[in-house]
Amino acid sequence: MKATAMAHPIQGLIKYHGMRDDIERLPYHDSISLCTAPSHTRTTVEFSMEYDEDTFVVDGEELDGRAYERVEAVVEKARSLSDAAHTVYPVRLESENSFPSNVGLGSSSSGFAAAAVALAEAAELDLSLSEISTIARVGSASAARSVTGAFSQLDSGLNDDDCRSRRLPTNLHEDLKIIVGLVPYHKETEDAHQEAAESHMFDARMAHVHDQLVEMRDALRADDFERAFDLAEKDSLSLTATTITGPSGWIYWQPATLKIFNRVRELREEEEIPVYFSTDTGATVYVNTTEDHAEYVEEEIADCGVSTTTWEVGGPARLLEDDDHLF
Repeated sequence: MKATAMAHPIQGLIKYHGMRDDIERLPYHDSISLCTAPSHTRTTVEFSMEYDEDTFVVDGEELDGRAYERVEAVVEKARSLSDAAHTVYPVRLESENSFPSNVGLGSSSSGFAAAAVALAEAAELDLSLSEISTIARVGSASAARSVTGAFSQLDSGLNDDDCRSRRLPTNLHEDLKIIVGLVPYHKETEDAHQEAAESHMFDARMAHVHDQLVEMRDALRADDFERAFDLAEKDSLSLTATTITGPSGWIYWQPATLKIFNRVRELREEEEIPVYFSTDTGATVYVNTTEDHAEYVEEEIADCGVSTTTWEVGGPARLLEDDDHLF
């Protein structure tokens, strides 16, 4: 059986680093993000006796090594939940991104989310999006939030009943515009997760992140733009403090990243524009502002010497029609 799904990548608002379980990808604490659109990943999967082995292709390149293993983990989780006889056959999975990968734009989140939704359909699983998020999570914990879409929280836990994603109530999507300042710099988020707990800053982050989560949920519920994205900006700094103080001392930010930070703060402090920066594990910057200021802010960010585009909040992962199959 063949199925195709689409999912949007995430921008982390209160992010996570480090996992208490590397196999099931169970993070140490909750995390909150929003999905970005129209950026998306489209994925087609098919179980068939005509295939010799499981094959995974992303943006035209066949996966091997660790990348293959991560997709295989998601496939096997879907298989383990299914009673459909055809899931014993090999599967072919092809995926295409509408945006650059490995630059800090959350391609793993949308990739594994789209894969999980397509696999659930192809494996004839009757699951809610929250339940499907537990399948996506074993590929990337961020992908769980991409499954449920918009503003979502991944609850931490030690099993699938607890560690799953849920939507958070807010109307901030109505006025939010996200200017992306693209700073190409290859990185691997998984490496940072593995080192996070060894940073001397990790315990300090764990001590304050729960208050950040409470504050963010309250700001979203109150539709408080300034408070929500001020928290996201500060959380980006906190997360990076943990990253750069790990054993390898990784520094992902580039000169253009810092230039954008400075310009955002100038716009906010000198021109009183509601605008805030945010980064995940990478050099690319999300610049969050309101619709009234988006055009001007994008011009100012482009003047920092980077490519820009304007996105908005995206919805949950969803199935597509047969005409959208990639093969």
